[in-house]
Amino acid sequence: MSSILKVDPRLDEIHQWLKTVLSSTDYRLEPASSDASFRRYFRVTVQDKTWILMDAPPQQEDTQPFIEIGTFLYERGINVPKIYQRDIDAGFLLLSDFGYLPYLDELNELTSDALYKSAINSLIKIQLCEIKEIELPAYNAELLEQEMSLFPTWFLDKHLNIEAPTFLQKTFNLLISNALIQPQVFVHRDYHSRNLMHTDEHSPGIIDFQDAVIGPITYDLVSLLRDCYIIWPEEKINNWIHYYLSTAQQQGLMTDISITQFTQWFDWMGLQRHIKVLGIFCRLNYRDGKTNYMNDLPLTLAYVRKISAKYPEFSELSDFLQQQPAIVAI
Repeated sequence: MSSILKVDPRLDEIHQWLKTVLSSTDYRLEPASSDASFRRYFRVTVQDKTWILMDAPPQQEDTQPFIEIGTFLYERGINVPKIYQRDIDAGFLLLSDFGYLPYLDELNELTSDALYKSAINSLIKIQLCEIKEIELPAYNAELLEQEMSLFPTWFLDKHLNIEAPTFLQKTFNLLISNALIQPQVFVHRDYHSRNLMHTDEHSPGIIDFQDAVIGPITYDLVSLLRDCYIIWPEEKINNWIHYYLSTAQQQGLMTDISITQFTQWFDWMGLQRHIKVLGIFCRLNYRDGKTNYMNDLPLTLAYVRKISAKYPEFSELSDFLQQQPAIVAI
């Protein structure tokens, strides 16, 4: 049994729990990953078998949504981790292991088309799930507004010391309306290259779904295709949008929606998401000490610039981004 050198009071609890659920001390424990919350993950190895242990300190994290949503998706044939063991009071889950290959590490010019089409097929399968069978929060106007408010608070004010422009509420209202008029489906909410694992069977393996909501049908697709961690030529993105819509319509989703209408929904949904994410990345940096997310500000901001310049409804935002020296410098 290996030890991890850093002083960590929860490690003793983890080892005690593993000894119980594995009925053995003959295992290896090594860090697998962490995320933007207080959760972290370890890989547990016994001979040639591996699992992922989720450590979610109960003072900061609630494992119940992960368990309920994961069970819902797993029972409907979605490739999410199987839950082998759980201790809700301690905040420990033992999960199936999807391996070492996130989409982000596997995507390139040769692999992207097949990987994205697999991810799109899985996304449509999720969106076809009957949302009446699970109780999830609504991605309503209040939540959409709350998310976008992170942009003036953390990006403009905290990061750049810029006062929020008066037109911003009008922009937010347009983006909220765009989200609410779309068909409402199961939304993963972080369906992107770091949360999709390239697996040998039924790829992708889908993780980090515990913040799922019922919301706009374009949200997960734009998370996937306008990913804050990797960028693709617009021609490729358009091809994947067409593939998504034609495949979705063949399965009964949005049969009366044109590609023009859908693309506008997609673009505006992405603008909402990326405005939010600019605030989230800055909050992760300043509040939580997770500095690495600041490396992803330029790409996220580039998406906001691109879409605000594309639509006259957002000309004030586009002009604002071009006129502020501190923003231009990013």
